[in-house]
Amino acid sequence: MTRETLLDLFTINHGALHLNVKDLSDQDALVQPAPDGNCLAWVVGHLVSSRDSALKLVGAGAFWDPESTKRYARGSAPVRGPGDGKPLAALLADFDLSQERLTAWLKSAPDSAWTSPLEGWGTVAKGLFFLHFHEAYHIGQTGVLRRLAGKKGAIA
Repeated sequence: MTRETLLDLFTINHGALHLNVKDLSDQDALVQPAPDGNCLAWVVGHLVSSRDSALKLVGAGAFWDPESTKRYARGSAPVRGPGDGKPLAALLADFDLSQERLTAWLKSAPDSAWTSPLEGWGTVAKGLFFLHFHEAYHIGQTGVLRRLAGKKGAIA
């Protein structure tokens, strides 16, 4: 797989997320699957947190503070209501920013950065391909969470 392929895959993820959250309110994004499942707002925050960590790893300008990252980290408590985490619009703006930074890095990083060792993953490329899989998994969840909020599916 090439960087161009990975860029295409992240672009598909970006579009799919926006389709799944189209016309959802903050209240819709807080619908909690039982028992103790994560709502759509938590899932979107988790995606941003994950991307922010990846941007930090590749030196592409992480932008979240440690508390924001911790709030949406794997194993963190579900977002339970307004004020418990960031509003959906802010999370989506941060996801868009991460898309811009990830795209810029994938287009401009030298081959040596792409193939450089990354602890636990082998190379930066392998780590980023895993991030894509992780992200696609959670973006699929946003489609189900959209339906739990009473909306029609957005992706046919």
